[in-house]
Amino acid sequence: MSAYVEITVEGAVQSVRLNRAEKKNALTVEMYKELAEALRGADASQSIAVTAILGQPGIFCAGNDMADFLAASQGASALQAFSFLEALAESEKPLIAAVDGPAIGIGTTLMLHCDLVFASPRAVFQTPFVNLGLVPEAASSLLGPRLMGHARAFELLVMGEPFAADRAKEAGLVNHIVPSEDLDAATLKAADTLARKPREAIRIARRLLKGDPGTIKKRMEEEGALFLERITSQEAIAAFSAFLQKEPRAR
Repeated sequence: MSAYVEITVEGAVQSVRLNRAEKKNALTVEMYKELAEALRGADASQSIAVTAILGQPGIFCAGNDMADFLAASQGASALQAFSFLEALAESEKPLIAAVDGPAIGIGTTLMLHCDLVFASPRAVFQTPFVNLGLVPEAASSLLGPRLMGHARAFELLVMGEPFAADRAKEAGLVNHIVPSEDLDAATLKAADTLARKPREAIRIARRLLKGDPGTIKKRMEEEGALFLERITSQEAIAAFSAFLQKEPRAR
């Protein structure tokens, strides 16, 4: 693993921590690859029961690294990102997330695949897809309305409105809001509690709750094809240019 994705295992809990705070944890091609490997490794492991995905103090994830994002039309970034999304859809073991600060783009849509989400009061969830001339990803166009209804999903995924922690909890995106200083501890405590439960019963229960992963992957493929088309559209190119002129940092 690179220095940007830290993997630790304590007992039956695997912790995956995004560690690129200087770039607001924006995801690169290599980070997507490592995240996918971590999820698939957990499924293959006899000892790991739960994976917890953590950020840094004040930032969870700013979405895609813009340089890699713009290179997606050349294939490398899209391939690794889709591998991670597939790993999310196929995950056989519980996923828990801890969000402190902004969770942008994939940082938000990732929550739709988690079984438990803990957030601090300063967490903010936002998806700027349409603002960038793009479309929702990670099967969020399917899972978002399923979770929170069409109106709120439209507000989050199309309008691009930010959801503060309390609004996200009201919408069903967040389970618990805890102080920033207690966030990791509360998340890992829940992960440990879950890891002690009968594993096969949890696997079956999750499958019943989530439904057929094939349906989720099919929507991911549909979104992905449209997403790649949109990247080279005039709308997207203009939006990227405006973004880079306004804020030339990773997003």
